[in-house]
Amino acid sequence: MANTIELEVVTPDRQVFSEQVEFFSLRGLGGELGVLPGHIPLFTGVQPGVLKYKRDGGGEGWITVMGGFLDVQPKKATVLADAAERGEEIDALRAQQAKERAEIRISRENQVDAEVDLKRALIRLKAVELAGKIRH
Repeated sequence: MANTIELEVVTPDRQVFSEQVEFFSLRGLGGELGVLPGHIPLFTGVQPGVLKYKRDGGGEGWITVMGGFLDVQPKKATVLADAAERGEEIDALRAQQAKERAEIRISRENQVDAEVDLKRALIRLKAVELAGKIRH
């Protein structure tokens, strides 16, 4: 386990994820970040997107992160997310329906809120796709 870092993803409602991982990446305020064990301390904002991680011993996973903060220490990284879901937890049908509703609202109303909803739906669908629940 010397070649891993503990990754924890928490929201105001729950602990979404807590495991030893070999690597993870997500979008910070300055762009894409990759974190390996022993990373120097870092604290930054997180943009909405998909966090990708590689499990200790193999396998990958994906978590949607809808903004928040990342705190990295040499042995532990914590994502304090506004909202987050593991890719395998996302209902693909509901995410697709949310995407379609947001697209309709954008075409009819051209509202910023609808664009935010669409972005969230697309992020959730990307995590579902990466987790292997749907194929294109």
